[in-house]
Amino acid sequence: MKAVALALALLLLTGCASGLRIDTSHPSVGHDSRVQFVIMHYTSADLERSLAILTGNGVSSHYLIGSSPATVYRLVEEDRRAWHAGDSEWNGRTWLNATSIGIELVNPGFVDTPEGRLWYPYSEQQIDNLIVLLRDILTRHGLEPGAVVGHSDIAPQRKVDPGPLFPWQRLAEAGLALWPDAQQVAAAQPGFAAEPPTIAWYQEQLAAFGYRVPRHGEFDEETRSVIAAFQMRFRPERFDGQPDAQTAAMLAVLNAGR
Repeated sequence: MKAVALALALLLLTGCASGLRIDTSHPSVGHDSRVQFVIMHYTSADLERSLAILTGNGVSSHYLIGSSPATVYRLVEEDRRAWHAGDSEWNGRTWLNATSIGIELVNPGFVDTPEGRLWYPYSEQQIDNLIVLLRDILTRHGLEPGAVVGHSDIAPQRKVDPGPLFPWQRLAEAGLALWPDAQQVAAAQPGFAAEPPTIAWYQEQLAAFGYRVPRHGEFDEETRSVIAAFQMRFRPERFDGQPDAQTAAMLAVLNAGR
């Protein structure tokens, strides 16, 4: 059967090359976009270096947004696979290059100093243009706000971009990302403080939200990294990876609202 199928496929390809007419008058409604996620990155480089890297034969992304001016560059067509996610997972889907659009923002990332790690902010124009671009992408591909995630979400053991200064809450206010309701978090937090959840609970909740996380109930380094990635996105003022009542309340509220 495999040989027959291969032969038919080759005949079809040969026919197309020789002018075969294909009837397209019966389009199916049983399909959706190959794009399931939009993944946010920073470049850790200036514009010139970012363009050189992203237009070479290694890493790539669909879009690059400069800083000043915040020009939006399309580097890869959306129907093509860009190489920006690597070893990654979200909501059970793995190796997300095939199912995602990658957006890189020109940003140095961070610098380590004697006083600690300093992160570089994004420009207002960058985020303004990003919001317009994201709204267009989500509309065209029929995606919900939960489809927009960070590189640190899909690869928390390897990546920290787009970093703690990326304005997730601003995107959420524009209807383009998820954010926990502050009043609900405040109401839930005392209960988690009085009776802290187990590590197994955190692992189950993080997995339900979308992260790849161990499910063995032990607080190992891998679990700590996932908690830190979640905190960096939703509580960027402190993302040490330590489970606490506020983190638990945010997780519970986000999962209850999905």
